[in-house]
Amino acid sequence: MTSRERVVAALNHQTPDRVPIDLGACGQTGMQVSVVYKLRQALKLDPPGTPVKVTCVFQMLGEIKPDLLAAVGGDVVGVGLPYTMFGAKVEDWKEWTTFDGTPVLIPTSFNTKPSANGDLLQYPQGDETVPPCAKMPKDGFYCDSIVRQDPIDDDKLDPMDNCEEFRLLGDDDLSILKTNCDKAYNETDKAIMLGLPGMAFGDIALVPGPMLKHPRGIRDMEEWYMSTVSRRDYIAKVFEYQSEIALKNLARIYDAVGNKPNVVWVSGSDFGAQTRSIVSPRAFRSLYVPYMKKLNDWIHANTTWKTFIHSCGSIMNLIPDMIDAGWDVLNPVQTSAANMDPQTLKDRFGDKVTFWGGGVDTQHTLPFVKPDDIRAEVRRNLEIFGRGGGYVFNTIHNVQQGVPVENLLAMYETAQAFKGE
Repeated sequence: MTSRERVVAALNHQTPDRVPIDLGACGQTGMQVSVVYKLRQALKLDPPGTPVKVTCVFQMLGEIKPDLLAAVGGDVVGVGLPYTMFGAKVEDWKEWTTFDGTPVLIPTSFNTKPSANGDLLQYPQGDETVPPCAKMPKDGFYCDSIVRQDPIDDDKLDPMDNCEEFRLLGDDDLSILKTNCDKAYNETDKAIMLGLPGMAFGDIALVPGPMLKHPRGIRDMEEWYMSTVSRRDYIAKVFEYQSEIALKNLARIYDAVGNKPNVVWVSGSDFGAQTRSIVSPRAFRSLYVPYMKKLNDWIHANTTWKTFIHSCGSIMNLIPDMIDAGWDVLNPVQTSAANMDPQTLKDRFGDKVTFWGGGVDTQHTLPFVKPDDIRAEVRRNLEIFGRGGGYVFNTIHNVQQGVPVENLLAMYETAQAFKGE
């Protein structure tokens, strides 16, 4: 099978020639840039000191070039719009060295000048005349949002204030998506994951408006979560407007790219914590599902795309409603969270949803144990999730800084060698 055929078979719950592998097709299946650098060096893909591009400045993910994708047996490539989390277009690169000494190429809009305490302050759209929207703490590896919440006056709250970031895509954006999809489709045999912007309802990474110069409305993350109960009508109006814009964009995107994408990343909203879901099934069903279903129904009625939702945490009690909402693919399959046993997940939902992730625990296993233990966990999860298709191998969320290269090599060697049934 080609990579594309392999992934399509898995998405259709058929048994492929081997379990497909994803590395870096979206912002939750990638690898921190320092680890990408070390892996490329270990595989002798670059001379020492060759910088790696940072493709996501918020999470500091490294570029997965075709040679590295081939080396790990990767079957999926990602396509999206060239904007940073902070709203700046990625148009040029500059050299920089991360706090841990890794040589990288960073978008020119990323501020590398430290503040008085050594933090790197980041600015919306690269505009340093407005307050910063994020920071990378001194000696840190990632960025943290800075909440810019104006005092809230409930009598003056307007749901449209929380809708500024939702816009109709321009012709330039659509042209970029078309060009990149065409290139991936015609020049590779990989499955294509297309990132759809502005369609995740209540994505807490985006609620603070890191791309906006002067965010209005409810922008404090804690206040937002409380508002899903105390200001439920307000949140519903935000979702309603967001879904109207999203449906218009879906039609325009489909006109541009057609059925070249195999799977579309739609939602990165997290609904689970380590021990339980952070929303009840009843609240999820009434507040989120109707709007999710609108988008999924349109996609399924008009395209061949499979829809992808990312949610960390313990979400076993929400999965039936996610399936009812029309989701085809569930990521990252956090088996380290409470009540997320792999066998139970596969037995209950394996014929209804494709699991994308869950290959190895990135919190406790991948960074800390020996390669033989990595091989055993990967093999065990592949035997469970890979049975009968409906599975794409990936770690549980992104590979984090500090993971030993020998553990990564053990993981990918085991995944590539596994044949299953």
